[in-house]
Amino acid sequence: MSHGHAWGEPVAGKRVDLSVRIGSLTLRNPILTASGTFGYGDEYAHVVKIASLGGVVTKTVTVHPRAGNGPTRIAETASGMLNSIGLENVGLERFRSEKLPRLRALDATVVASIGGETPEELEELLGALGDEPGVGAFEVNFSCPNVAAGGARYWADPARLESTLRRLRHLTRRPLIAKLSPDVTDIRETARACEAGGADALTCVNTFVGMAIDLERMRSKLGKATGGLSGPAVKPMALARCWEASRAVKIPVIGSGGISSGRDALEFIAAGAAAVQVGTATFVEPGASLRVVDEMRAWLAAHGVTRVEDFRGMFDAPAAQAVGVPGGAK
Repeated sequence: MSHGHAWGEPVAGKRVDLSVRIGSLTLRNPILTASGTFGYGDEYAHVVKIASLGGVVTKTVTVHPRAGNGPTRIAETASGMLNSIGLENVGLERFRSEKLPRLRALDATVVASIGGETPEELEELLGALGDEPGVGAFEVNFSCPNVAAGGARYWADPARLESTLRRLRHLTRRPLIAKLSPDVTDIRETARACEAGGADALTCVNTFVGMAIDLERMRSKLGKATGGLSGPAVKPMALARCWEASRAVKIPVIGSGGISSGRDALEFIAAGAAAVQVGTATFVEPGASLRVVDEMRAWLAAHGVTRVEDFRGMFDAPAAQAVGVPGGAK
């Protein structure tokens, strides 16, 4: 029986190298903000030192401005939050003329999130932004659960994902990150399709479809029947999908879902993630992402780990514990 991992002697925190690579992009540390939880980045500049983060993932940008869904957009759940924002955003032209210049001025590593109802809309977005100064990478939102068209269900087809990414790949030399839905039969199949289509990395995962009912009014607690569930409640499920995806592909995986501490982040990295995104925790604590960086560094230093890259994928599940995967328990 294993009695635990044999860790090295503690080291000074400043000796821990947190830098990671996502395709051709080097991040100063593996902590990014999650799209839709940090605005366009500049809104938080007065409370968070943006340049100290690994990266800022913007709100998803669409070709045309979107007003988003009607109220109610947010509902609390046990250890989580339901949202039904509906990709509200300023649109391509204002993003390029107003938002990007502000982020460039903050010395932020910017990952621009783009979304569209069709492959043609994604091509238009990437064609316009593909060589834009100040954008380090693009995250393609294939997984929003809160829109009627071009959302998670439309992009659930692995063949469509692969063919769309092939169409996008030649439009930019910067890393393309595919953001995946957790609500698929087999995320390994989805991950492999994205890799085959030319994605440089994956984000695993977006929010889970959920709902909440007001019994007195017999109505949804949201303006729509369902929304996207995030927060601590989804972390075990998101972690499992991150682990499965990272074992299925050779490209980096960025973990997301319920991360609110350095230990949370390190669980995802141990499971195979190259980096992670902090999302819902930011609503409670605007500086949560930077705290996660500090906690991660301190934990690694205390356990004698001098490079976070060396920690990546350290979790090795015995076959008897690998429920639901080939060779695991049935």
